[in-house]
Formats: sequence, structure tokens, C-alpha cells
Amino acid sequence: MSSDPSPPIFLPHSGTIAHSLRSSAFRSSAAHKSSSFVTSAWRLHISSLTSDERLLTNALTTMVFVPIFSSPSTERRKLWRRKGGGGGGKGGGGGGGKSGGSGGSSGGGRSAGTISSGGTSRGASTSGAGTRSVSNIPSGSLFAGRTVGGGTRTDVYGSRAYGSGYPGGVAGKGTAGRGFPFFFWPIAFGGTAALGTSAYLHNSEYGNPRNGSRPGGEQQTATFISNNPQTTFRVLADTTTVTSLIQSIKEDCGSSLASQDITATAYDGSDVGLPKPEQVVQYYRASSVALSLDGYNNSAAFTDDTSTPDTALPSNIDTNLLNCLNTTIGNEVPLVDGAMSALTQSNLGLVGAIGLVWALCGMM
Repeated sequence: MSSDPSPPIFLPHSGTIAHSLRSSAFRSSAAHKSSSFVTSAWRLHISSLTSDERLLTNALTTMVFVPIFSSPSTERRKLWRRKGGGGGGKGGGGGGGKSGGSGGSSGGGRSAGTISSGGTSRGASTSGAGTRSVSNIPSGSLFAGRTVGGGTRTDVYGSRAYGSGYPGGVAGKGTAGRGFPFFFWPIAFGGTAALGTSAYLHNSEYGNPRNGSRPGGEQQTATFISNNPQTTFRVLADTTTVTSLIQSIKEDCGSSLASQDITATAYDGSDVGLPKPEQVVQYYRASSVALSLDGYNNSAAFTDDTSTPDTALPSNIDTNLLNCLNTTIGNEVPLVDGAMSALTQSNLGLVGAIGLVWALCGMM
């Protein structure tokens, strides 16, 4: 197995779905007239929806095969391995796929509470899809004039470069002046402001690591030690994210951990504690989450030159746990619930419309 695995992304997962819901009654002319009427009504309803509401529609009609409206596709999206690194640097962090502790989603998702960012509040969860909708932060709010939203779970993987993990990729390292596609703020490493090419790592724009105004709360870290060979990884993010990921990782990667007695601890900055920027092997969610490896020293972190190659990972580390951590974070890092957060009257009407479609189809 390679000691320097690449980050996974979403690729179609083949499978089969029985289409037993096709009733022979559809062969009758009466059924065809009914289905034509329902199809017209559905298309009229879809045209009046917002982009987030259409996302909800697609999700619901994909989860359950709805006659007439669902495409009988056999594809399902799943995190898997890819070649190369994410945006903003060369190479990637941990590899994907199931191995060792068998990373991946542990079920139907878990609430991570409410995230306040950009003058708005949204529910977040381990199954949150994010949102493609982008809005401007209003006057009077922190970072007024910047944007929030636009990031989905397919965009969460970055690289080893601070400033990676943004939808579509963003040129250059660092996070100064950027928007918040996932609503969360980028990590703050704190420490004394540096000079020269590594100054981008110590931008004070987002406050110190203990800044309580940070969406999700002040930054914390959690340590994950493998059972064979002994390797120490750390996750750095806001309190909400770290607390949620501890539970996900214990569930998904428990067989590769030396101990499940894992708690979040305060992070006071890279000058007094771990992790340090040069130890990061993967950034996620617009650099608001980092996975680090004790003992790793990436010389590329000390320069803002994106052409500098990353230092290779050591060969004597537990790549099984690395793969599992990387996959689990990608699958279950909390994201805002986008279209599926608080159900407005319009959304409730949408769900009701889908229920009506089922009822009408059942009568044909």
C-alpha cells in the first residue's frame, strides 16, 4: 500500500435497484392520461422552486423511486479513491476507501446543532449536504460583504496546503479575504505573526484559536493513536466539529485505535501546542478542518509558493487508520443542512406534493 495516499472524492457507485413499482396498470390508456396530468402538475411545481428546494426534490426522489418522476438510475454516490491532490497544493492527505477501521458513514446522520455565520443560523449534521446557494453577508455582521454558502459534500476535500478545500479550487495559499462556502471559518493557527513566505499561516483575520465568535465555537483538537504500528494523528477544528468527529471516528475506525478514551482539548495555537501547520496531511471544508500526523514535517508549508512539492509521508505509519480517518472525515464532517434545514411552508408543500404523487400513482 502506498505511504502517500491521495484524497478520495465522490464517484458513482454501481448497484441495482428493483423497479417493481412499475405497475401493469400503466399500460391502460386511463393510467396514461392520469400520469400525463400528474407529470404536468409536477413540472409546473418544480418551475416555482428555489435552487435549494430543487436540491431537496432531487434528494427525496433519489432516495425513493417515484414512478414517472424518478429516473431509474442505478448510480449512488460514494467517497472513493482518486489520483492526485486537491486544490491549492500538490499531493493529498489520507487515502479513501474502506480499510482497517472501515471508514464511511455510520448511518442516517447525527445533528451537530446550529451554526451561526454570516448573519444567519443553520442546522448542521453529519449527513448535511451543504448548499449551492450563495448569499452576501449583510452590513453589521462580521465579514460583511463576503459570501456564505456554495459548498457541498463533494467539495470538502482539499490538500496539504492551507487555503485548500474550497469549491472549484482557489488559486494560491492562505485564507485571507475569502468567503465561507461551508459557513465555518478557516482554522487559525495563532502564534506570533510571521514574516516572509510563511506569513500566510498566521493571519489574525479570524481571531485567535480560542475566539468564541467562531462558528461552532473555539478551536479544539482530538488525538487518535493507532494500535499497529503506533502512529499519532490529530484533528483540529471548531468545538462542534471536533466533538462530532470524535464520535464518528470511534464508530467507524475503532478497530484501528489503541484506545477509545478520546476527548477534545483546547487549542491555544501552534507555538504552544500541536498540531503545527507543517504536520497537516489534509485540509477539509475550506481549510476549517485539519488532519495532522505527529512527526511529519512538510517543508512546503513554510512557503506560499504553490509550486513547492509536499514532503512525502513517512513509510512507517499506519496507513489503514490514515485511510479510515480521511474517509470518515470526508463522509461525516458536519455540514449545514442546506435545503433540508428548517422546513418552511414552501418545503412542507413540496414534501406534500411528493406524497400526493405517490397517492396518485397508487390509484393508477
